Amino acid sequence: MATKHTHGGDLRQASIASGLPVEQLIDFSANINPLGFPEWLRPLISAQISNLANYPDPEASELISALAETHQIAAEQIIVGNGASELLYLLPQVLRHQRLLLPIPSYADYAAVAAAQEMTIDTLPLRVKNDFQLDITELEKKLTADHLVILGHPNNPTGKLLDAQALLSLIENRPQNHFIVDESFIDFTDPKNSLRCQRPANLIIVQSLTKSWAIPGLRLGYALADESIITALRQLRPNWSVNSIAQAVGIRALQDNDFLQQTRDYVHNQRRDLFSQLKEINGLQPFPSDVNFLLVKINHSIITAAALTQKLLTKGIVIRNCENFSGLNKQYFRLAVRTSTEQIKLLAELNSIFADKTPKLKAPKTPAIMFQGTGSNAGKSVLTAALCRILQQDGVTVAPFKAQNMSLNSSVTFQGGEMGRAQVLQAQACRLDADVRMNPVLLKPCSDTGSQVIVNGKVLETMHFMDYAERRTQIFTQVQESYDSLASEHQVMVLEGAGSPAEINLKARDIVNMNMARYAAAKVLLVGDIDRGGVFASFVGTMELLNEWERQLVSGFVINRFRGDEKLLGDALDLTTKHTGKPFFGVIPYLQNLGLPEEDSVDFKNGLLDHEQKSGNCLDIALIDLPHISNFTDFDALRIEPDVNLRRVCKTEDLKYPDAIILPGSKNVISDLNYLLESGFAAAIQQLAASGVEIIGICGGYQLLGNKIADPYAIESGGKTCQGLGLLPLETTLQPDKIMTRCTGKHLLSNHSVTGYEIHHGVSNGYNLKPLIRREDGATIGSCCAEQEHIWGTYLHGIFDADHFRRWFLDRLRCRKGWQAICKIQAPYDLEPALDRLAAQVRSSLNMDKIYQELKL
Repeated sequence: MATKHTHGGDLRQASIASGLPVEQLIDFSANINPLGFPEWLRPLISAQISNLANYPDPEASELISALAETHQIAAEQIIVGNGASELLYLLPQVLRHQRLLLPIPSYADYAAVAAAQEMTIDTLPLRVKNDFQLDITELEKKLTADHLVILGHPNNPTGKLLDAQALLSLIENRPQNHFIVDESFIDFTDPKNSLRCQRPANLIIVQSLTKSWAIPGLRLGYALADESIITALRQLRPNWSVNSIAQAVGIRALQDNDFLQQTRDYVHNQRRDLFSQLKEINGLQPFPSDVNFLLVKINHSIITAAALTQKLLTKGIVIRNCENFSGLNKQYFRLAVRTSTEQIKLLAELNSIFADKTPKLKAPKTPAIMFQGTGSNAGKSVLTAALCRILQQDGVTVAPFKAQNMSLNSSVTFQGGEMGRAQVLQAQACRLDADVRMNPVLLKPCSDTGSQVIVNGKVLETMHFMDYAERRTQIFTQVQESYDSLASEHQVMVLEGAGSPAEINLKARDIVNMNMARYAAAKVLLVGDIDRGGVFASFVGTMELLNEWERQLVSGFVINRFRGDEKLLGDALDLTTKHTGKPFFGVIPYLQNLGLPEEDSVDFKNGLLDHEQKSGNCLDIALIDLPHISNFTDFDALRIEPDVNLRRVCKTEDLKYPDAIILPGSKNVISDLNYLLESGFAAAIQQLAASGVEIIGICGGYQLLGNKIADPYAIESGGKTCQGLGLLPLETTLQPDKIMTRCTGKHLLSNHSVTGYEIHHGVSNGYNLKPLIRREDGATIGSCCAEQEHIWGTYLHGIFDADHFRRWFLDRLRCRKGWQAICKIQAPYDLEPALDRLAAQVRSSLNMDKIYQELKL
């Protein structure tokens, strides 16, 4: 007997037949939206629960008004029903034809509604050689005056659109006949394919919202027809046919064209891949389709569709056996479009059954796990680094990946490409050299509305955020190529998201959160910062705002930055799991003084890195907090020195009389120069320099120390030329091409080696300058005033990471104060022990067994 899977209840029967839980089955039989329902559905239904004590609008007038506005059709020509099926069963009673002309194969209920009215059914077999495309000419030849015609547009199970213009011509020429066109799958195709806007009086269009919006449980459909037909249908249809929740969902759905476009794009790509892979399997013949499913014929005597259905069911895969469709036989089955991972599993199983020829299957995705956050600064970067080091310690070859990073804290690879500093640290956690493929897109904000866009390590251009949003889809292709290339070289990928996946204003063009997770087939762990408060509401709220396909990607939650005894959490973990269906993978304690660079300037700007001042004889070093500060991690090594208090200074009055002042890097030097002048910092720094205080400029800070900064190519301004602080006889011109290189050099005064990287647009030239740092190739990348060696600057980021130079620099400041030089390294700057400590602490708090299960390692 044929196994029938047509509705959700049959999935439960498949569960019983296979012995597998429903959630472990991959359902290729259901022809609803593979993306599931949109993110607004859950909160909308929750909000409607309070209305359940009230009767719904019996005529669904508000929904009808919304449909009328959407389709530009009079409300009197629209009726809604408890699913399209209710309206299909009522229509023959109104139209009163004696015969039904039905192309086959087609949806079984078309024949059922005719049989219910005891109509004679005449069939028109669709030809296999024409890929089951309906020939309108043949339809016209079989048509008689008393025929009702029911057509699927697109048709189920063939997935084919009709020849709309030929059909409309026929309908207009046969006013004595009525034509019911079922457009329940039309939303999976170009909206222009619909016949809604070209509807003659004898054409009735029926549409279900079940398929495109993945809401079969709500039962909602509508019909568009001549006013007289709608009036007759309303007399037959019972009152309160459509419940209040379904009405509210329908109204909201009509406002969300973006979701339908996302669906169309996704279905098109997945269907194309599935079709091409099926064609490679000897014995299978997939037919071209316009929607979210494919009809497939078995051209092989070794197995029937029923037997294939049972065989796949033992593997947890449910397909639709089509032998009970009129016009088909035991050779046919139907497959819905699913995710890439699910389709790869299906194709692998089909290949093992039809093994005469090896198909060119796509290679399985590299196992991947991804940290996403309930918001920015939830600790994703640190946890990514921690898991990278844990997996590396366990003998797994692993690499980090962040599709898009917005940060002013960047670094340069050995190949001369620029990437986010956080991914450089994560690469080190994997014991890998930094590679721009790990962070293919870096956004460096240079104003409130624009960023310099760096793709694959090279500057693309400076863009307004809206311009970037328009081009992000194209850039995503390059992101995918970088990911695939990197993933092919490693056993596991650890991905990091950005911000929150529930930022619904940004989701449409997302390339870093759920869309990236879907592409990588990554298991998502949602990270929440409990130290901020409201972490459980953040978990639940985030899940509520996700689309159904996004929810399915989430494996569970991780609580970060917890202080105290875990027993204080009480039943909160279980209650959150019950509400969301997602487990917790660990509770990470608040990890202080990690000794690791921060991801970006959020913590720096918020003062979270301002440590308690050390007691005793400590040098006082003031770090000026520029509005566009970049690469603030250049000074992390100074923080760990026992005889240094490094102060972030935001106000002129807090500057006081330090032993040294550092002007850090800047992403907008001209803007920050104006800030120094207007805030009074410029005058204060000039005065302190004259009194002998050591003044250091790094990169952009080096340019600020000079006499002049010119921007003739409008890199950071409208082409301005500005007077600098005048502390070094130096002039800088900003150039279109950015210099990006790693380098090693010699600090000439101390004779110590220094290593770091350069990232700058400016070219600086001066007079009466004393070379201070010389690269191995002989180029000077740092200088001081010939008469005043206490004022100096360099383009070398990371200069203070060199232990011997850093101690020489600090001892020189000590001697200037009359203190004794220490002459011995006090705090080696080495991130390796810090990464190992981080890994140990996180390993003890994460359920690593569960993570390995998710990765299937």
